[in-house]
Parts: sequence; structure tokens; C-alpha cells
Amino acid sequence: MTLPPIDSLEGLSLAELRGLVAALIGEVRSLQGRVESLEIENRALRTENEVLRAENQALRVENQALKDEIARLKNLPPRPPVKSTKPSGMEKATQPPSGKGKGKRRRRGAKRDGAQVNREVTVAVSAPEGSRFKGYETILVRDLVLSAEVVRYRRECWVTPGGERLVAPLPAGIIGGWGAHLRRFILACHVQGQVTTERLTALLNGIGVEISKRQVVRLISEGLEAFVEEDRDALRAGLATAPWITVDDTSARHAHQDGFTTQIGDDRFTTFRTGQSKSREAFLDTLRAGHGDYVVNEEALAYMRGRVLAGSVIELLAASPHKTFADSAAWQAHLVALGLDQLAGEPTPVRIATEGALWGAIRHHGFLTHAVVVSDGAGQFRIGDHALCWVHAERLVHKLMPMTPDQRQSVDVMRQLIWWFYRDLKSFRRAPCPRRAAALRARFERLFKRRTGYVMLDRLLARLYRRKHELLRVLDRPEIPLHTNGSENDIRAFVTKRKISGGTVSDAGKKSRDVMLGLMKTCMKLGVSFFRYLGDRLGIPAHQPIPRLPDLVRQAAQA
Repeated sequence: MTLPPIDSLEGLSLAELRGLVAALIGEVRSLQGRVESLEIENRALRTENEVLRAENQALRVENQALKDEIARLKNLPPRPPVKSTKPSGMEKATQPPSGKGKGKRRRRGAKRDGAQVNREVTVAVSAPEGSRFKGYETILVRDLVLSAEVVRYRRECWVTPGGERLVAPLPAGIIGGWGAHLRRFILACHVQGQVTTERLTALLNGIGVEISKRQVVRLISEGLEAFVEEDRDALRAGLATAPWITVDDTSARHAHQDGFTTQIGDDRFTTFRTGQSKSREAFLDTLRAGHGDYVVNEEALAYMRGRVLAGSVIELLAASPHKTFADSAAWQAHLVALGLDQLAGEPTPVRIATEGALWGAIRHHGFLTHAVVVSDGAGQFRIGDHALCWVHAERLVHKLMPMTPDQRQSVDVMRQLIWWFYRDLKSFRRAPCPRRAAALRARFERLFKRRTGYVMLDRLLARLYRRKHELLRVLDRPEIPLHTNGSENDIRAFVTKRKISGGTVSDAGKKSRDVMLGLMKTCMKLGVSFFRYLGDRLGIPAHQPIPRLPDLVRQAAQA
């Protein structure tokens, strides 16, 4: 429609003006209809785009499943797990402000080894005649000397009047013709430095030590009985004195088979144990800390009742005069004698009774008496007084894949509310108060009973609400952590080791890896140099001996 000039509108009659206005209204309505049509088309395209995105994601999952099935049929190794999302950042974002300014750059402090000068060297300079001597300018140079050394030991031999042959003993730490300094270097590089045996062999040969890879492996995995015993005793000391422990597990390859490594620890000690199963029975067996007995006591019977074992079976076990069994064979024979192996059920009565006897043995030896077990929620870790990791709980919300703007907004709002609640829980730990605890419980009710309209999110919130007691355990025990970040940090060293060196083949290699990594992490938590610790245990003279780690773990609990 062509509009007339504005000056000519004054000459139009009333009827002509009405006609012009009616035409303009019709044009506007036509434009509105076109806009509405475009909006409908745009919404249809958005809906189609969301459907295509969902189909694309489903096809990706199906494609990966087909790839995994092909790999399984070809007996190829399984693909490593890949995280679908980045970390949510809740822990870092809810930290209280440090109060440290960013204006001034922190100056480097003085070195602490200035008083440990090993030797002094005077350097001369050619000065012209007539110069005056003005003393010395001193500088401390830190250096490391690596050199191969072959020592011939001449051991005195005597024959006593009775015909007995006496030979002078070798110094401590010498095994099969290899000295303690060399073994400490190999263990430190392999365990703490994560150096593979191939590169370690090449490095030693380059220094001048003629040694084979097989011998390097032997020095790493054999003759570690004292370390194994100390690692076991450190675990016992930790479990007996810990107010809480955090636990986690990861996959591990051993003897060309898939297995699992479980981490147990707190802020004083760390222990790794590798086995073929990640069941609750295997976890309870690890918590016995080297003890092999099974005990039917009140704690064991209470565990069986909690797992809904038949009352007649519990009465049968309680009425038996035999309560303690030395090993698995004796315990299984007792179950067969009572006829429990003939009973059906899922889980089987034998399994529940075995788990209960293991739990009874743990409590019989004084382990986890008042400790809270903090985990990521895996079923095998839910024993005794259990608490859930908040970071893993929030990660479930973070992993949701909303398809519409409303769903994305619901997830973002819920995550922000959880972050605020988590920040206040951390504040409560620093200053516990009964009134704040009651307020936080009421707030938890409101938060996790919300209904957003996003079905997957609402189901997840209801699922987390059912774990209320485990998520709010910190309100009764403010000393426990809110997360399992300590376990994940500990187990990261094991994962790095797995990526670099792969799996283990022999039982000695598996035990060496678990024990030495656990001792290294324990030394770090206790503020002990792992290199100095190795030297002290291998018999290398030191200025100050290092106490046994179990004693340090107990002392740290009393501090």
C-alpha cells in the first residue's frame, strides 16, 4: 500500500480518512499474522532441534555401545572411563575468603639448609700487584653427586673349636650384592617419582651401575617384609584411633585380569589394597587389617538384623557355642554344620552371615569404634556409621542433561541452592551450634522436597532426600569432612601409576605397589620425608632416626 504525503491529508474527506485508516489497520493485522506465523515456525524449529539433539545423543551412546561390544568380541582391552562433564567447582566456589591481599608479591624465603654445609672450597683469583685482600665473598651451592661405586667386602671367616663356621655379617641393607643406597634410589624414583623400570634401568646404566631390568624389578618387589608389616600396623593404628575415614576405589589390572584397588585413609594415613572384587565382603575383609578371624558377637548379630537376615538363622548363630573362628575354612565349615548353605535367598544367608562375622571381627579388634565412614555412596562402603560425600551428591545434579530452557533453568537454580546450603554446612563445621543445626535440617527438608517439573531432576532430589541422614551426618559429628576429596587425591597417585606402568603380574609386584604407595602417602601426611624414611628403614645411617609410622599415626590422633 502506498501512503499519500502528509501535506495532502488535510484535504481528504472524513470518508477518505476512514478508508485510509481501515487500510492501515488491515496492513498491520497482515504483518501481525506474518509475525505470528514466523514465531510458530521458529518454535517448531526449536522443538525439532531439541528432538534432533536427543536423537543425536542417543545415537552416540548406541554407537559407543556397539564399539564396546565389538571390542569385547575381539578380546580387546576395555576403553578407559571418560568423564562426561567437567568438575562442578562447588568445593572451590564455597571456600571462605582467605583475606590475603593480591597487591604485594610474596618474596622468596631463605633456604633452610644453610647450616648443613658438607664441605668448604676456597677459590683463588689472580690479582695484580698492589691489590689489597678484602676477605671472602661466600655463596652456598646446592649440588647432587650421583656416581657408581663397587665395594669389595672382605668378610672374616672363623671356625670355632666346636667346628662351627663363623662369617662376619654384611652391613644392613645389602641384599644379593646390591647396596642400601642403590635400593633407596630405585624405590624413591619408582614409587615417588613414578619412573618406569625400563627408564630406571637406562638411567642407572648411564650413571655407571651395570644392572638389568629384571634385577631392578626384584629390588622393587622383593625383601619388603618390614615395609609390609609397618603398612599393616599403620592401618591398624589408623582404624583404631580415627574419628572418621574416607574411602574410594578404582579399577586395576593384575595378572592380565580386571580388578579393583580400594583406598582407606584420613588426614594421618593412607592404605591401598587390590583384589578381584569390590563387594562389601571384600571391603570388610580389608578393614580387618590383616586379621583372618571371624567373630560372632553382638555387633555381628546387629549387622545381620540390619540386613534383614531371618530371625531363625540369627538365633541359630547366637545359640551356637562357637563364636570365634580362626580362618575362612573354619567359618565355612561352621556354616555348613548349621545348614546355612542349604538356605536360599538373595542375598544368600551365607553371604549376610559372613559379612556380619567380618564386621564382628572388625569391632572385636577395636577398629572403627566411633569412626564415621565417608564415601561417594557406593553400596559396599555403606557400613557402620556412614556419611555421604556432598561433592558426589551435587555432581549428580551437575551431570543431568536438560533439553529445554525451562529444564536448564531448573537445574541451574537447584545447583545454586545446593551450593549455598553446602557453604553454610562448611560454616557450621567451623562453629557448631544446635540452633543452626536445627535450621539446616529444616532447610534441607524444603530444598530437597522441591518439585521443579523436570522429571529427572525431581526423581534425583527425591533420591537424595532418602539419604538425608547420611548427608546431614556432619550436623551430629562436625569433625567429619563433607567430601571425599582426600581419598580422590590419594588415589590419583595410584591412577598415575596405572597410566605409566600399567598393571602388575606377580603377587609380589601387586603387594609392593600397594604398600609403597600407601607408605609414601602416609609419610606425606605426617610431614616425613619419604626419601629419609626409606634410608632409615634400609639401614642407612642418619642424624635423626624416624619413628615407626604407626606410632606417629597414634601421636597425631592425640594432638
